[in-house]
Amino acid sequence: MDKELGREIILENFQYPMNKEEVNDSNYIKVNSNNPNCIDNLDIYLLIEDNKITDIKFMGEACAISTASTSIMIKNLIGKSIKEAKDYINNFYHMCNEEEYNKEILNEGLAFQDIYKQSNRKNCALLPYKGILKALEDYENK
Repeated sequence: MDKELGREIILENFQYPMNKEEVNDSNYIKVNSNNPNCIDNLDIYLLIEDNKITDIKFMGEACAISTASTSIMIKNLIGKSIKEAKDYINNFYHMCNEEEYNKEILNEGLAFQDIYKQSNRKNCALLPYKGILKALEDYENK
């Protein structure tokens, strides 16, 4: 992905994040994902029906990278099965760690393809993914 396009995608998802709203519905799995070294503190709400992610919302305070990463993650995971979601998440992790990954499935997530060059920013980009993995594990362990 072109670097300028990547910056535009990150900025747009920071300024206009998808599904940034609090949820008061017991059908959602709520998980907190935070970084003790900075301001990032996100509550992620996950709704799964028939092993398919039907909705994800989030609320909290976070930097531009964490907010944009959360928004992009949401866009890419809604409608996916748990298996598909984990595949997407694993590929995003591999990309952020400069490992082999499947570019075809990451879509806007490719905006973070050079994030591995800044380890402190990499933590920001991965923060929502750590939370969503915890929520998926909670669901699978029920």
